[in-house]
Amino acid sequence: MSKLRISWTKSTIGYSRDQRATLQSLGLRRMQQTVEREDSPIVRGMLQKVRHLVQVEVVQ
Repeated sequence: MSKLRISWTKSTIGYSRDQRATLQSLGLRRMQQTVEREDSPIVRGMLQKVRHLVQVEVVQ
């Protein structure tokens, strides 16, 4: 199964609390941080919600 490399690139100032909570659920604690998560429908749904705040790469 492939992994996703997720980087937090844009500040959450001015965005709703649930989007901040989604970033925390993905494991992101501070800007410019990068995490790797297994590719799953749940993670894809969270990424869809915060797609304007993160950058995503597929890792083999």
